[in-house]
Amino acid sequence: MARSTKASNAVLRLQQRSANAPYSMVTTASSHFYLVLGHDPDTQEKLCEPLEIDDFVRFVNNVKKEAPRKASKLDIAFEAKLKRN
Repeated sequence: MARSTKASNAVLRLQQRSANAPYSMVTTASSHFYLVLGHDPDTQEKLCEPLEIDDFVRFVNNVKKEAPRKASKLDIAFEAKLKRN
């Protein structure tokens, strides 16, 4: 079950990054995963071929990149100082 939890968490993060777009994960009998977009099974768009767990998580993470985090000048200076030491 931990394998599917890793994949479902990746899909949940994708939904959060995309304003709760209707992304879903489908598991095949051979323990492969693929990503679909849409709620209605008749009109779902299949976004990838069935993939192994690590490849699936990598694919989902690359579908919609996370927005760059905002950092103040002080944050940037502090990080630079940490890297120098």
